[in-house]
Formats: sequence, structure tokens, C-alpha cells
Amino acid sequence: MSHSTQNEDITLNDNKIRITQPEFDQFCLFLEKACGILLAKHKQYLVESRLGKILAEGEYSSLGQLTAVLGQPGNSCLKEQVINAMTTNETLWFRDIHPYTILKEKLLPELAVNASSQRLKIWSAACSTGQEPYSISMIIDEFKSEYPGALRLGEEIIATDISTRVLEQARLAEYEMLALGRGLSQDRLKKFFEPSVEEAWKLIPKIKQRVTFRELNLLGEYPDIGPCDIVFCRNVLIYFSTSRKRDILQKIHKVLKPGGYLLLGASESIGNLNDLFDMIHCRPGIIYKAK
Repeated sequence: MSHSTQNEDITLNDNKIRITQPEFDQFCLFLEKACGILLAKHKQYLVESRLGKILAEGEYSSLGQLTAVLGQPGNSCLKEQVINAMTTNETLWFRDIHPYTILKEKLLPELAVNASSQRLKIWSAACSTGQEPYSISMIIDEFKSEYPGALRLGEEIIATDISTRVLEQARLAEYEMLALGRGLSQDRLKKFFEPSVEEAWKLIPKIKQRVTFRELNLLGEYPDIGPCDIVFCRNVLIYFSTSRKRDILQKIHKVLKPGGYLLLGASESIGNLNDLFDMIHCRPGIIYKAK
């Protein structure tokens, strides 16, 4: 879709509702304030494809009317519905592989040696439908199989997302073969899943039980998350402004133990927060150690 001018409209194909550019701009302001997402001008098609159903079912005459209603108190369910529709949930198993190699070959051996009186605690932020935290749980299981007696005090993975819709899917831990084919090897499929209903596969209990899912907005506070040994916050900071990114990273630093590790996405960095984190080159891959 080409960029719209002030006088052009965006048409919702199925529902014949037209969105003016000022309405789109106003909705973008709401979305950033609600969950931090910066919606680029060329992403108008996302509003078209994702909000058409909500507009039609709510019988809103325009996106402007919907945005106005969202700004009124007492509409938390509608707000949740819109955020669920607009958040991007691109995910796959063992995404980018390097972070999981680093976890298994560097971080877990180090943390196992330095284990104190507390169990290992890992936070998977923006976990989507569960592939990242469950991948972490599989790595922990493989590590413990190779080193019996390691991490004997146990481990906990807290997985959070702003979208209640994806959290429901994640808690089920059931995936169709198409989703399982995205990054999961046949060996791990056979080892960690069992057949379920209608060609879906279900994660085995010992992998599932390590993970606790919670709703969390990264713009808010992080109660009861820390202190963490490791935080995975990957491929989500790219959706935030520079100032919000900095704020989120400062709050993550507070939930990390001194010497704890932060893993970001391949295209993400800590910016100028060198006073909070040391960069560690793992070749391949970069991680950050909390000061």
C-alpha cells in the first residue's frame, strides 16, 4: 500500500469502513501509549487487516470512534482485544540458535558451578506462544542429562507477554505440525513431544512444568519477576522508541542479579547503557552481563 496523504482514506475491504489519515495517526498515539508499539506510516495495512473484525462486530462507524472509546475508562476488555489484535507474534523454536548454544555451553555450566542456595531463575520476556521459554526448558533438560546432579536446586522459567491470546495458546503447550516444523529438529520433536488430538503434538510434562506464564506489559513495572540469573528479551525492543527502550533495559537491569545475563535479539543492543552492562562477545553472538 502506498503512503496516504491527508485526504486519502484507507478502506477496510470486507467491512467497507474507511479510515482517514488523522484517524490512523490518532490510533498510533493510543497504541504507543498503551503498549509502546511504534506503528510506522507504511504499516497501515496492519490496521486494515487486524481491526476490521473488531470494528464490524462493535458496529463502530470509524476507527476514530473506536479510538475515542478506547480512551474512556472502563473499557479494559476492548483495550485488551485491540492490543491482542495489533501485537506481532512472530516466533519459532530455537530462534537464531546462537543464544541457546551460549545458554547450554557457557551460561548453564557457569551458573551450575556458582549455584548458591537458590534455584536457577530465567525470565523470557515477550514469549509469544511459548516457543522461546519451552526451547529454554529443553536446553536445561539436555544440560542436566549431560551433567547429572547439576542445578540440583531446580530451575524456574517465568514467561511473560502483553497478549492474553498468545498466553492462552502457550499454556496449552499444544502445537500443530506446521508450527513445530519451524526450528524444531525431528530428534527434539520425538524426545519432548507426544501426539495429541487432530494432528497436534503436546509438550511432555517435565518440559512444560518448568515454565510459568504471566501477563506483563514491558512499559509497566515488573513485580515478582526478579532476582533473575538470565533474561531473554529478544526481538521485541525493535518495536519501541529509543527512550522507552532505555527505560525497559534499566528496569530489566534491576531484576537481574549482579553478574546476571541479558540476551537480546540479533539486531538489538543496550545502546549507551554501558554503565549497567558489560558486552561479552561469544563468537558467534553477543550477550550482556549486569554490573
